[in-house]
Amino acid sequence: MPLQTPPLRGLHDERGAKFTEFGGWDMPVEFDSIQSEHAAVREAAGIFDVSHMGQIHATGPDATELMQRLTTNDVTRLAVGDSQYAAITDEDGTIIDDTVVYRLPNETDDGARADEDGEPTYLFVPNAGTDESTHERWITHRNEWDLEATVDNRTDEYAMFAVQGPEAADLVDDATAESITALDRFEAQYATVDGVDCWVARTGYTGEDGFELIVPWSEAEHVWSLFDCQPCGLGARDTLRIEAGLLLAGQDFDHDSDPRTPYEAGIGFTVALETEFVGRDALAELEREGIEEKLVGFQLIDRGVPRHGYDITNTDSRVIGTVTSGTMSPSLEQPIGLGYVPVEYAEPGTTLQVVVRGQSKKARVETTPFIDTV
Repeated sequence: MPLQTPPLRGLHDERGAKFTEFGGWDMPVEFDSIQSEHAAVREAAGIFDVSHMGQIHATGPDATELMQRLTTNDVTRLAVGDSQYAAITDEDGTIIDDTVVYRLPNETDDGARADEDGEPTYLFVPNAGTDESTHERWITHRNEWDLEATVDNRTDEYAMFAVQGPEAADLVDDATAESITALDRFEAQYATVDGVDCWVARTGYTGEDGFELIVPWSEAEHVWSLFDCQPCGLGARDTLRIEAGLLLAGQDFDHDSDPRTPYEAGIGFTVALETEFVGRDALAELEREGIEEKLVGFQLIDRGVPRHGYDITNTDSRVIGTVTSGTMSPSLEQPIGLGYVPVEYAEPGTTLQVVVRGQSKKARVETTPFIDTV
C-alpha cells in the first residue's frame, strides 16, 4: 500500500529533507540535523509539518454526548475555543489512542459559526494512521446509541503545522490578522493568516510555548512559507517530546502489543470518573485498587543510550520492565528515557539498570518532565 503524503512533500524534498515512514505517511524526519532543529525550538522557534495527524469533525444535537461517551475527559467543561487532552479507551480501560479535543464555534444550519446559536461542534485529533479506524468507531457507537450527530473524517482536507519555541507567539501573531497572544494554553480561535482562514490553537508537543495551525490543504504551501524559522522533522519532535515527558502512541502504549491504562501511562488526569464513557467502570475499579506498574522517567548514569524495547532490571539484574522511549537528550547532554516498572521501583532517585546492547547500565529514576516546560 503506497504511503500517504502531506501536501508539502515536494517542498520538503526541495529543501533537502530526509524522509521516514510514520503511521502510513511519508514524513520529513530531518531537514538539517536533529540537534540544530531541537536547539532552534528550545532557543528560538521551529516549524513542524504534522499533517499526518488525523482530524475528525463532529457536530449535531448529540455531538457533546457522543464525544463525552468516547473520550475519558469531561467534554462539557469546554467552552467555545477551549481544548483538552483525553484518552480513548476500550471497555477494559485500556488506551486505544490519546487525542486533543477542540470545541469549535457552534455550526448553524447554513454552515456559519456562532457562539450561542447552532449545534455544538468539535474537532479532535487522533494519531497518525488511526483516523479511519477512529472515524469508524465514532460512527459505529453513534449508530448503536441512536445519537444525532454528523461525524466526518477531514484528515485529507486540512494540513496541520506546529510553530513551537520561545519566539513562536510573536511569529504567529505577526502572521495573523487577529491577535492570538491573549490565548492561554489549550485555547484556540479562528484567525486569518494572510487571507487564509485557519484554526489556531496554543497547543503543542515540545514542552515549549507554541501554536498549532489547521490550514486548508490547498493553502498549505502559502501558509508554511510565511514563517521564517527553522523547519523541523519528526526526529527533533521526538527528542523534544521525550525531554518533556510526553507520550508517543504506539511506543509508550500500544493497544495490541503493550496495552496500558491512563493510570499506568501517567495521564490519569485525563480521566473524569464522574462522567460516563467507554471503560469508565474498569478505570473506577483500578483507581480504587491501585496499579502494579507505572511509566517513569529515568536517566542513565553510565555511558550508553536507552532505546525502545531494552530491558530494565533491578540492581540484582532481574528484569522488571521495558524501555518505551529513549534518547540522548540534546538539552541535557545526558541519556534519558521512559519505561514501565513496578510501582515499588517508581520513586524518583531509585537506582535501576538498563540493558544496552547486552551490557547493564546504571540508571536513576527521575521526575518528568526532564526539563522546565511552559
